[in-house]
Amino acid sequence: MSNPVLYLLTFALYAVLAILFWRAQSAGSAEQKNRGALGFAVIVPLLLHGWLLYDTLFIWGTLNLGLAYALSLILWLTVLVYWLARRFYPIASLLTLMLPLAAIAAALPALFPSPRMLMQSPSGLFDTHVLMALLAYSLFTIAALHAGLIALVEKRLHHARMPEVLKSLPPLMTMETLLFRVIGTGFLILTVTVVSGFLFSDQIFGHPLQFTHKVLFGMLSWVVFGVLLLGHHFYGWRGHTAVRWTLSGFVFLFLAYLGTQFVLEVILHR
Repeated sequence: MSNPVLYLLTFALYAVLAILFWRAQSAGSAEQKNRGALGFAVIVPLLLHGWLLYDTLFIWGTLNLGLAYALSLILWLTVLVYWLARRFYPIASLLTLMLPLAAIAAALPALFPSPRMLMQSPSGLFDTHVLMALLAYSLFTIAALHAGLIALVEKRLHHARMPEVLKSLPPLMTMETLLFRVIGTGFLILTVTVVSGFLFSDQIFGHPLQFTHKVLFGMLSWVVFGVLLLGHHFYGWRGHTAVRWTLSGFVFLFLAYLGTQFVLEVILHR
C-alpha cells in the first residue's frame, strides 16, 4: 500500500472517530464509549500514524524534523498519552477535541513534504535527546490545552448556557489535578533534556554548547514551569495564576523550536 493511501486512510479514520466522539459527546455517553470499544478503536489510526512517522522521521540514518513532521509527531504523542490515560481519568471530552487536530497533523507531511534533515552524525544519544524534547512538547501541549479549557470554563460559569462540549468536561478540580500532573511529568522530561544538553553537548551535538535562541527560549520555559510548580506546592497557586504561567511557559517552549521552524520554512523558505 502506497504512502498517499496510508495518509488518506489515517486521516479518514481519525476523522470518523472524531465525528463518532462528537456525537457521543452530544448524547452524553462519550465517557462510557471512550472506556469501551470506541475508545479502543483509536489505537488503529494511532498505529498507522506511528508507522508513517517511523517511515519519515529517520531518513538515511538522519533525523528529519521539518515543521510538518515535528507537528505530526507532537500531535501523535499527545493523542497517545490521552489514549493511555483514558481508563484512569475522565478525559473523553479532551480526546474529542484532539482527534480532529490529529487528523490534520497526520496529513501534514503528505501536504507539505519538506524534509529538514538535522546535520548531525547518526547518534543514538542525539536522537534520544531530540525525541525526549518532543515528548516534553507533547505533554506541555496537553497542559496548554487544559489551561485554556480551564480558563474558558471559569469564564462560561457566569453565563446561563454553556456549550455542550464544556458541559461534559471533567470538574475543574479534576482538570487542575490533571494539569499539574502533566506539567510535573513534562518538567521532569524537560529537565533531563536541558541537563543532558548542557553536560553532554559534545557527545550529542558534536560541539560545545552554543547559547542560541533555542537554548534561551528553552531555558525560559524551564524556569517558568519550575516556578509554577514551586508556587503551586508552597503557595497553592491555581486558577488564573496557573493558567497564565502555563500558557507563558508553553509560548516560550513553542518559540524554542516550532516557532523558529515556522519562520524558516514558511516565511523565509529555508
